[in-house]
Amino acid sequence: MRHSFVSLLSASGVPIEYISRLVGHSNTKVTETVYRKQLRPVLLEGAEAMDDLFKS
Repeated sequence: MRHSFVSLLSASGVPIEYISRLVGHSNTKVTETVYRKQLRPVLLEGAEAMDDLFKS
């Protein structure tokens, strides 16, 4: 859940410094390298795959 929390806040434009403090990191390095993932490309790939599977 931490990964999703950080990723969603990041994707929404919340500054990494704020996110880092929210999750209890002493600096942004761990937040950026471990927890922040780009969810949007993964979601788009999944949606496109589902579209291909269920074409009319």
